[in-house]
Amino acid sequence: MVAGAQKIAELVDVEPVRVAAFIEQLGQRLAKPSVKQHLAALRVLFDWLVVGQVIAANPASPVRGPKYVVRKGKTAVLSAEEARALLDSIPADTLVGLRDRALIATMIYTFARVGAVIKMRAKDVYIQNRRTWIRLHEKGGKRHEMPCHHLLDTYLNEYLDASRIESDPKAYLFRSTSGRGGELTENPLAQPDAYRMIRRRAMAAGIRTKIGNHTFRATGITEYLRNGRKLEIAEQMANHESARTTGLYDRRDDQVSLDEVERILI
Repeated sequence: MVAGAQKIAELVDVEPVRVAAFIEQLGQRLAKPSVKQHLAALRVLFDWLVVGQVIAANPASPVRGPKYVVRKGKTAVLSAEEARALLDSIPADTLVGLRDRALIATMIYTFARVGAVIKMRAKDVYIQNRRTWIRLHEKGGKRHEMPCHHLLDTYLNEYLDASRIESDPKAYLFRSTSGRGGELTENPLAQPDAYRMIRRRAMAAGIRTKIGNHTFRATGITEYLRNGRKLEIAEQMANHESARTTGLYDRRDDQVSLDEVERILI
């Protein structure tokens, strides 16, 4: 760590003023969110050193990062009509088509991250109280369980019946394919491959919005809230730490802005 031209030789010499100078230097070449991430990493590091009795106090604790307020996320979203058209456009007469439709529907109807979905195994789709449920393994080892929307129930069961994956409870649910034959491998679908699949399916459906894996999380949350549901419940369904995080996926105001723009009658 460098503050000005003076180098720090020992950890015990790190003081808040030096950390603040370092953060200020970072701000000259990095965006504010990146600077805040660096500061958060320093705080965690020094906390660990304090617990290990390497240093007496955390010098990064009193340092404040740059102010950066985000009220709306940048993730592209689809309208309900576009999402429906995308699902309907995926052919259900191939195993790969059934897989892709079930994967996209899982993200839409459960607000799940793609990272949690592609880690699912056959045993993570199960019956409880005569309903199909899914189990998601989220960040930090958190387990999140959700009942299935009736359409997701249909898509998952059609995929499971065709693939026969459920015969092995430990098998990955959404698997990669081998060659041009569309045969499923034993390996889980990789996140970059899921992204390329989504882009390919969107293009085939005539959707010009540049969507990604996270689009379906934002689309599901936005449509849920647009239908008069509560942000606090959406937070629970998305397994977010706070309603503020869920609010970043709320894109209802986009439609309000569009409606107002169309009132410019020239």
